[in-house]
Amino acid sequence: MSLTSTFSCLALSAGVAVLMLDGAQASDDGAGASAGESGGAIEKSAFGQLPDGREVDVYRITNTNGIEMRVINYGGIIVSLKTPDIHGEFDDIVLGFDSLEEYLSDTYRQANPYFGALIGRYGNRIAGGQFSLNGNAYSLATNDGNNHLHGGNQGFDKVLWQAEPFDNDEGAGLVLSYTSGDGEEGYPGRLETQVTYTLTDADELIVDYRATTDKATPVNLTQHSYFNLEGEGSGNILDHQLIINADSFTPVDQTLIPTGEIRPVVGTPFDFTEPTPIGERIEQDNQQLVFGKGYDHNFVISESAADDGLVSAARVWEPNSGRLLEIATTEPGLQFYSGNFLAGDLIGKRGQAYEHRSGFALEPQHFPDSPNQADFPSTLLEPGDTYRSRTVYAFSVQKGLESHP
Repeated sequence: MSLTSTFSCLALSAGVAVLMLDGAQASDDGAGASAGESGGAIEKSAFGQLPDGREVDVYRITNTNGIEMRVINYGGIIVSLKTPDIHGEFDDIVLGFDSLEEYLSDTYRQANPYFGALIGRYGNRIAGGQFSLNGNAYSLATNDGNNHLHGGNQGFDKVLWQAEPFDNDEGAGLVLSYTSGDGEEGYPGRLETQVTYTLTDADELIVDYRATTDKATPVNLTQHSYFNLEGEGSGNILDHQLIINADSFTPVDQTLIPTGEIRPVVGTPFDFTEPTPIGERIEQDNQQLVFGKGYDHNFVISESAADDGLVSAARVWEPNSGRLLEIATTEPGLQFYSGNFLAGDLIGKRGQAYEHRSGFALEPQHFPDSPNQADFPSTLLEPGDTYRSRTVYAFSVQKGLESHP
């Protein structure tokens, strides 16, 4: 499936997903729910219990082609995503666990990989856990050295979301809602947040984000799935071939805070404008790779999106399985993380340890530290305005990766 054909289909259906965000109708959410209007199906079952006694549910969403996604309402975590390879064999291509206890374990929280989770209020880093807004200084948790990362000690990845399943002509999916109170994790304003996952019969996962606030506040939401297109637990991702639609990136200091520079990728290990194995240059003697212990950088997407328009951000192809992942988004940036801090201390769903660089994340978002960087695209949400963002993950198979599909 080419990006051109995929995105033409999405453009025709974009209005339907926005209507879902504004007022999705839930289907029967009991276990064994039947197929919906799209031909897909969604089932609900118990996944575990939080320490305070609240129940966590898992929703199994399928489409007519057999793709299956499992999502829990704790953290909005995508715990599994099964897609076919070039021979029609299905495998789980995202890192994660089979039990809630593993997501709550001290080992997981100390490693802090954010497997499959929704990230907010602010995806990525804010320098020193500080920013100023309208003459007021705000202090946030410094949970990444001296910096604030992914919403703080209890970001959106560690809260229980309200979940409503749905099915319609576009697909089957889940509307997740969460209200972040004024002052939560140090942020101003009561933020009403809604995220919709839609699995379509065109083999796309559409993620729509929507938020409103009663006080001005920075907002930068994203999804933090780790992919291994050969199958989770099957080894490292260094042979995956990657294209990123970015002519520049934002260099960082040794604490991974952007310096403010927009640097061209040409002539650097950050040039993924042509198909390149992730591991081809990852060990080069380059200060930015030393700072990130590999790739952990924001790429500036070359084409800017207008209104709700989608722009191609990245394409990844795995040669053994033939699986292709294509990402389009309305966001101006893409954080590429090559799993540098995975260390083998977490055991995945097939019983294999998640070793160094055994998964990668591509996180469409605004730039890191934007509240402190006046020249970066603004992440400020004002009362009366609505934050909207969309990212589409398209799954297919092919025999190789070309620069221009």
